[in-house]
Amino acid sequence: MRKVEVKPYNEQWLSMFDEEAEKLHQIFNSEIIEIHHIGSTSVNGLKAKAIIDIMPIVKNINRIDEFNTAMDAIGYKSKGENGITERRYFQKGGFNRTHHVHIYQLGNPKIERHLAFRDYLRVHPYDAKKYGNLKEALSQRFPYDIESYIKGKEQLTLEIEQKAIEWYRSSRG
Repeated sequence: MRKVEVKPYNEQWLSMFDEEAEKLHQIFNSEIIEIHHIGSTSVNGLKAKAIIDIMPIVKNINRIDEFNTAMDAIGYKSKGENGITERRYFQKGGFNRTHHVHIYQLGNPKIERHLAFRDYLRVHPYDAKKYGNLKEALSQRFPYDIESYIKGKEQLTLEIEQKAIEWYRSSRG
């Protein structure tokens, strides 16, 4: 059973993202439009599970399955859509996960949600601290129950996400 561990922000998370993004560029080549570091490890100072979330934006989501063997060769397990339509999801690190890759096609509305949440927390330290503290408390309360951990942060996540999307759209003109 995997342990839910929330750790203080680690400066190395950025270089871990950069290193992996380079590998993904080599695999997906011209299919990739851009790659974003998302999730809590992308927000300076935010407590997080030490798993790097990466979001490549691609030209054609239907071509991504062609790269499963190459992804497997660098340690990623393909999970297909994994419950979210029009996404391809990969995990690295097995039981001790280190990276998640969430691939979306350009224009998918989930892209905005991820970027808005990240960018909002980057410039709203009060909400980021509140979110990080809740995650830490939940990880201590439910160290071997990822479902309860996720459920416990759901309400605050939705509240922040709603504010983040409004803020994101208004800040982009």
